[in-house]
Amino acid sequence: MNITDSNFEMGRLALAEDAVQLWRVDLEAIRPEESRWQEVLSSDEERRAARFHFAADRQRFVAARALLRIILAGFLATEPSELNFLYSRNEKPLLGPAHADSGITFNVSHSGGIALYAFAHGREVGVDVEQIRRDLEVEVIARRFFSDFEQRQLAALPESEKFDAFFRCWTRKEAYIKAIGDGLSLPLSQFDVSLAALESNALLATRPDSSEAERWMLREVPAGAGYSAALCASGQDWKLTHWR
Repeated sequence: MNITDSNFEMGRLALAEDAVQLWRVDLEAIRPEESRWQEVLSSDEERRAARFHFAADRQRFVAARALLRIILAGFLATEPSELNFLYSRNEKPLLGPAHADSGITFNVSHSGGIALYAFAHGREVGVDVEQIRRDLEVEVIARRFFSDFEQRQLAALPESEKFDAFFRCWTRKEAYIKAIGDGLSLPLSQFDVSLAALESNALLATRPDSSEAERWMLREVPAGAGYSAALCASGQDWKLTHWR
């Protein structure tokens, strides 16, 4: 189903309780339709959009927020413009009171020209995508933000593999802290993720409560060439489905 087509109907989307849906949107392809997407934004979102200095950044933000509203409206059988959001202490977005009892949870990330959206029912989710850069001092950054175990994993790799592994680690850590909703109040050195590609569950250890790791599944997800992405959700019993 193409959510940018005029035949997209409210209420046509379904979300099974044992599923996590991952949506990938090419913001570069749809950002020129800025005037169309602005029609569904709230006044607060319009003010946030106006603060962007560069037109391309503003257009990506407008498209990303509008598509979030359109997808959620498809689940909730409502108008995209009628949705309201609340924000947790650490700025994690939640559905407002009118739709809070739906049980739908979601998370959003965008980088470069790509946006990823994760949706679930009755479970917490976090998603992160990053455009891979090769102009960073990755081991210097790792010493500040990665655990000792993760730093050793990175240091042991050939130079040719370090950039991909760094962003694989970064997105996995971000997806986990977004899922639990603690933001940067949780020290990034307080849990370990694997840097290996295609792990079925990349969350290896949590401290001080080692049993916390058993509550989550953290996995790499595809985002396209030049990008790294990860998704985390509570429970071990969910299935991942992909939408574009």
